[in-house]
Amino acid sequence: MADGEFELGNDGPSVILVGVDESVTASRAAWYAAGLARRQGARVVAVYVEPNATMLLTSAAGAGVLAAENEAHSEIAKGLSDTAAEVARELGIPLEFIITQGDAVHEITRIAQETRADAIVVGSSLKAGHRLLGSIAVRLVKAGKWPVTVVP
Repeated sequence: MADGEFELGNDGPSVILVGVDESVTASRAAWYAAGLARRQGARVVAVYVEPNATMLLTSAAGAGVLAAENEAHSEIAKGLSDTAAEVARELGIPLEFIITQGDAVHEITRIAQETRADAIVVGSSLKAGHRLLGSIAVRLVKAGKWPVTVVP
């Protein structure tokens, strides 16, 4: 870079997006992102993606199951949001908590673009099937748009 030129960017992330859910690896990822944000003076965007309904509902029983599933996801999201807000206050880091629904990779990518995230942090998958089909972390890395930290 020539003298006097403006350098776009900075030496570290200013917005860190972290994918959260109720898994132990996502919890570790959230703590890692919080610590990184505290040290870097960055803002955390925590994203909880509720899965789409996986069944077609043609009966009242199916509708009841879907309602119960939606309520469970809402309770998980509320608990995660409350915990994240408390930790952010204690650490003195800015936090935005986003709840969305759909494919996790698509939603994380969309929100990362919207929030101009500099880095993404996710927990490693504990599901055996992801070794064959690709975990969220692997799919985000393959997208190649952000540095992705995968926390075990």
